Amino acid sequence: MKTIGLLGGLSWESSAVYYRLINQGVQQRLGGVHSARCLLWSFDFAEIEHLQRAGRWADATALMIDAARRLEAGGADIVLICTNTMHRMADAVQAALAVPLLHIADPVAARLRADGRRRVALLGTLFTMEQDFYRGRLARMHGLEVLTPDATDRQALHRIIYDELVRGTILPESRQVVCAIIRRLADQEAEAVILGCTEIMLLVGPDDSALPLYDTTALHAEAAVRLCLE
Repeated sequence: MKTIGLLGGLSWESSAVYYRLINQGVQQRLGGVHSARCLLWSFDFAEIEHLQRAGRWADATALMIDAARRLEAGGADIVLICTNTMHRMADAVQAALAVPLLHIADPVAARLRADGRRRVALLGTLFTMEQDFYRGRLARMHGLEVLTPDATDRQALHRIIYDELVRGTILPESRQVVCAIIRRLADQEAEAVILGCTEIMLLVGPDDSALPLYDTTALHAEAAVRLCLE
């Protein structure tokens, strides 16, 4: 079994889900009391959020590279960035490592294509929805047509993520807001929704949505289990 290195704490709410899903996946495949070999680097998210808000992406990238190298030095055979937004620096992190970085968008896109989905909606932080690092990878490498909500809805999603979900706050009224956003994307003929923030799955599930949901946390963790057992 390979050792999985997790760059977590981005936020810890979703990192805890990663840890659970990866260990459950290994146990389901190997049986008995098996669990995953993994290392976790957990950031103080307040420091990362400050750099994001200030647009200090170079400083954030340096922290990510340093942490990833520590995981590799500790014996990680595969590295995961346990958040969608910080894949903004995925290429730089991979370039600093000798071991593979499992990009979160790739297993999501593979599942979408396997299911015959091509026109998909992307929900996440403003950074993920508006910058090219995520949408562009889905389009260029996987041939997906990516829709995002309008500016007002993007702002609402960003606020819910940073003011509520990363703090562990789950509000029914925010669930209603997200479900309404999904309905508007369905009206634009989106075929499915990528939950492109690793905390959104804490708020909405399949029973809440007018469209099929693709949970990036679950799909990333599932792909990590496959790789570590190859």
